[in-house]
This record gives sequence, C-alpha cells and structure tokens, in this order.
Amino acid sequence: MRILCTNDDGYLAVGIGVLAAAAQGLGSVTVVAPDREQSATSNSLTLHHPLRVRRSVDGALVVDGTPTDCVILAINEFMDGRPDYCFSGINHGPNMGEDVLYSGTVAGAMEATVIGIPAIAVSYAGDAFEDLGAWEDVVASLLRGIIEKDDFPPDTLFNVNLPPIDPAQVKGVRITSLGKRRYSDSLTKAVDPSGRDYYWIGGGEVSWTVDEDSDFTAIREGYVSVTPLHLDLTNYKLLEEIRGWRLSL
Repeated sequence: MRILCTNDDGYLAVGIGVLAAAAQGLGSVTVVAPDREQSATSNSLTLHHPLRVRRSVDGALVVDGTPTDCVILAINEFMDGRPDYCFSGINHGPNMGEDVLYSGTVAGAMEATVIGIPAIAVSYAGDAFEDLGAWEDVVASLLRGIIEKDDFPPDTLFNVNLPPIDPAQVKGVRITSLGKRRYSDSLTKAVDPSGRDYYWIGGGEVSWTVDEDSDFTAIREGYVSVTPLHLDLTNYKLLEEIRGWRLSL
C-alpha cells in the first residue's frame, strides 16, 4: 500500500513526523511537504513562479509551495505509482467548524479527494505540540480502522481532530458534524516605525455554537472527533425554493 503524507506546518513540524510514523505500519510512506509554514492557505495553488523541490536529510520531498502544490507534485511526478491513501497533518492546532474552509491541512486532503484518492486530515486541538509523539499509537489505530473499510465513500474526506488531553484519557471516537464558531477582535491595527498603518489578521476570542453532535463538543468532552466532509457544496434543500424564484435576465 502506498501512502502520501503532507501537511501545512512544514516538513520540520512535529506533527508530520508523528503522522508518518503512525502510517509506517500501514504501508510504504512518502512525505511531500512545504518548506515552511503554510497555514490558512486553503486550496491555493502556486501559479506565478516555478516550484522548487529538494530532498531533506530524512528523505522527505520539500516543496516551496502550498499543501495543494505538494499533493499535485507527489501524485503526478514523485511517487512510484498512484498513492492508495493521502494523510495530511498532524496539524498544530484544531481544524473544526469553518476552519476547514481556510485550513491548508484539510486542503491537502481535499486535493487528493478531488483527484480520486481516499484522504484523511488529522489535527491536534491543543498547543503542546512537543508532546504529539504520545499520539502515534492512537493515530495509527484510527487510520487503520478507517482504511480497512472496503467502501471508503467517494468524493469524501475524513477530518479528524484530537483533543488536547493525554491520549490515555481519551474517552473514544465520535462521528461529528462541523461546529459553528465566531471570532471577535481578530483584526489588529497598529502603526509601524515609519508611521504607516498596518493590519494583523488573527488572534482574538473564539465563541462556539454548542451543538450536541458537533466536532467542538466532542473535543471539549474528551473524544476524538471524526467528521466526513464531501466536495459538493450545493445546498440541495434550497434547490426547489430557489428555482421558484424564476430568475431571468
């Protein structure tokens, strides 16, 4: 079995090392990852300059591009045969709710899904990234449990979040929906030494709408969250209603 591992935190991140180690027992692992932090790059492609690739001392292929670039290069150029699965992560930080629309980690898995390769994105909802090694066995068991299913759903990826607790204390796995969150005070305006205004996006406070089956609730209660995400963003419930508007030009 051929397995592609990528991420958005860069090839030196602790998380991708743990993910690749967890995948080693499942098949032959190829790591293709960005050369630097690429968080919140979503599904972006590098179109305006050529991509450069080098091999790290531990054998990973390092790309000066986005996670989506990495997946495209891996599948079309660098892997010896089409991968059977793509694993993306382990992200340094959660990817829940609307985060999946911005996440480079989820985007890596999504690009594989677009190409027709079953994919799983894994994120850690804490900040003690140096302790991620303790999650290797749990992640390996979860990945094995998913890929052993013969009917991996088409056009779907699995978005996994690990709770910020000792893995020995995890209560189990919950199948969840995406939660809903809102940021407040996430834009900072300041003045640089030259007297010019600048703006910094990020930070602020996050509030969640608490739904019983949401990924946020599962993480808060000490469970691993597994959310199936599909590529079709069509709101089918509204199709007939919108058709009733009889829009015309």
